[in-house]
Amino acid sequence: MHPGTPTPGNPLVELDRHWAVRLTTFRRDGTPVSTPVSLARSGDRVFFRTYEQAGKFKRLRNDQRVLVAPSTPRGTATGPAVEARATLLSGPDDELAGRLIDAKHRIFQGFLVRTAHRLRRFTTRHFELHPAP
Repeated sequence: MHPGTPTPGNPLVELDRHWAVRLTTFRRDGTPVSTPVSLARSGDRVFFRTYEQAGKFKRLRNDQRVLVAPSTPRGTATGPAVEARATLLSGPDDELAGRLIDAKHRIFQGFLVRTAHRLRRFTTRHFELHPAP
C-alpha cells in the first residue's frame, strides 16, 4: 500500500481533509474540554500538535481517550465525533509528525505556531491519533 493511501475503515483519516478538527479531552473528573487542532497524516497515521504547558497536554497525560470531530477553525463541530486514543510521540515519529503538520499548514502551523512556541519557550509536542478499540 502506498504511504499516502488511507487504510479502509479508519475514520480518523477522513478528518485530515478538514482544516481543523475539534479535539475533546477529559479532565480527571470526566468533564470534557474541546479545543481546535490541525491534523496531518501519512497513510493511515494521523497527527496533531500541542505544547507541554497546554491544558490538553496535561489532560492527555492522565487520560488518552479523545473525541475528534470535523470543525470550523474556532472549534465548532460540523460533523459527528469519532472516539480515538492519543499517544505522545518521540524521536523519529515526533519529527515526522512535525514535518507533516508544518508542510500541510505552512503559514499557520509552520510559521505562526512554531514562532509563538519558540518566543514563549514552550516545548512543542506531537501526538498520534488511533481509532478507539
